[in-house]
Amino acid sequence: MNYKLKYKFHRIFLILILVTSSFNVFSQKDKQLIRDGNKKYNNTKFDDAELSYRKAIENNPKSFDAAFNLGDALYRQGKYEEAANQFQALSNEDVDKETLSKVYHNLGNSYIQNKKLKEGIEAYKQSLRLEDKDVETKYNLSQALRMLKQEQQQQQQNQDNKDNKEQNKDQQKQEQQKQQDKKDEQKKEQQQPQEQKVSKEQAEQMLKSMDNDEKDLQEKLKKQLIKTQKGNVEKDW
Repeated sequence: MNYKLKYKFHRIFLILILVTSSFNVFSQKDKQLIRDGNKKYNNTKFDDAELSYRKAIENNPKSFDAAFNLGDALYRQGKYEEAANQFQALSNEDVDKETLSKVYHNLGNSYIQNKKLKEGIEAYKQSLRLEDKDVETKYNLSQALRMLKQEQQQQQQNQDNKDNKEQNKDQQKQEQQKQQDKKDEQKKEQQQPQEQKVSKEQAEQMLKSMDNDEKDLQEKLKKQLIKTQKGNVEKDW
């Protein structure tokens, strides 16, 4: 689900006053560059506006307005990490509470767009500590909290799916091992000499054959004994 964030602007529109002092000429150039950047910004030429704001900062490194507007231009170009760095640096400036609240608001937006939800939420909270009645910041904070909850739920779902996948993988591995053990056991049994089983009929036939063999043997022995006895009889005449 996509959530739309509300953004705060702090671009100043300047009225130039002709002066003669060198200091005011220096300041006038700074303001001209900011004004030029604002026009380009309003015409959605954010990259050109960025260049104008950077020139203004080169002309006057202490220009808070140029630095703030540069953060705006970076944000509009999708350079969220650079914008966050810009607003983070501005959060250390000594400015009024309302302006500093805007800095943290836009810092929060930059973090959120850069997928840093926890950092963005903390920036919104800091903004509300300075301006606790700011409706737009409250709205963005609620959206960010929903996004974080959704992200955590998705992470939990992904973890559960991963755990289930690992569990199924382990079960399949165990089942494969059982099948392999069964095959190994069957193979082992096949390699061992098998004891021949004799049916009842076969056993009776074998016993009968043994009885017949024994009878034949006894008959032969009996005949042999008779022959021997006949051969030993002496004639008495």
